[in-house]
Amino acid sequence: MTKPLDLAALPFDADAMLEGLRPWVECESPTWDAAAVNRMMDLASHSLALMGARTERISGRMGFADCLRATVPHATPAVPGILVLGHLDTVHPVGALARLPFRRDRAHAWGPGICDMKGGIYLALEAIRVLARAGHATPLPVTLLLTGDEEAGSPASRALIEAEAARHRYVLVPEPALPDGGVVTGRCAIARFSLEAIGVEATGRPHAGVRLAEGRSAIREMARKILDIEVMSTEACSFSVGVVHGGQSVNCVPANCTAEVLGMARRQEDMDRGAARLLALSASGSDVGFAVTKGVTRPAWEPSAGTMALYEVARGVARSLGCELSQQQAGGGSDGNFTGALGIPTLDGLGVHGAGGHTLDEHILVDSLAQRARLMAGLLAALA
Repeated sequence: MTKPLDLAALPFDADAMLEGLRPWVECESPTWDAAAVNRMMDLASHSLALMGARTERISGRMGFADCLRATVPHATPAVPGILVLGHLDTVHPVGALARLPFRRDRAHAWGPGICDMKGGIYLALEAIRVLARAGHATPLPVTLLLTGDEEAGSPASRALIEAEAARHRYVLVPEPALPDGGVVTGRCAIARFSLEAIGVEATGRPHAGVRLAEGRSAIREMARKILDIEVMSTEACSFSVGVVHGGQSVNCVPANCTAEVLGMARRQEDMDRGAARLLALSASGSDVGFAVTKGVTRPAWEPSAGTMALYEVARGVARSLGCELSQQQAGGGSDGNFTGALGIPTLDGLGVHGAGGHTLDEHILVDSLAQRARLMAGLLAALA
């Protein structure tokens, strides 16, 4: 008979966990640098191999890094079990460590990707390690799937995520916790769009100071459309323009300008309506061109009965540890969008408590490493 699990007695040490996490944080892994992300995959592979997990690298696609799948030893490996899903890419470019070095004070630790989401993945590994050392086998087998393109919308890994999740009973996503320490039971629909404005260079010499009136500025056309797009935002569906590129020299009439737009909505039907409006935008006149192209998307994940039942298990674990665990459908996207939208019970936001994700103030609360690892361990031990 398996002895009862005393979660409070499990030896989680936040300081030791932070030291183990530090090399991960100092291994810069921006999404668009596949070689850098693969170096991070190497570190994670080594950690998983030391745990006794069987690891498998799945070659990257579309210029992105590899994915890493790891299966933890279990008495009944063929039974549909628990998928721990996360990403090792970050938005911070190589060189960000110079401006955001790993450092800590008494309560906080900083570094690129420490909150989103290397800290969350590391604590999930620690939860599995500590359970194994305590001799407590999880009722269900556990698999980890780590990807390298989440910050780009998971264009290369989505099919793999959905296929892997379909073989499991539950999906746990250690993305950062909500500001109050709560977990995520649903997420917004997200869509990315590319904009292109085509202008006209001045005839003869395109010099802006000589034949300005003969040209048509693509940047001016894009500016008009950006204002139109910003006005389209509503509470139901919002749009924001985050990247703009145009022109080749300040003394030339710009003939081309591109931009990227992010759309977000809590309900899929609102996203679909908003996307239709955006895709219908056209040029302001016959002398310029304008086009909108839809890119990668994440479906809306609305809380299901299965997800809420999973939350209740987590809530019970939290109460056994002396704390309350809130939940909500959150803004922003994660790979949990895909699994939740498929109807697979999914719980997100199980990672570290911190703030400043995607900024030069990205940090975590050090104590949350042990606290959230204890919650993760209790959840892995409770699910059957």
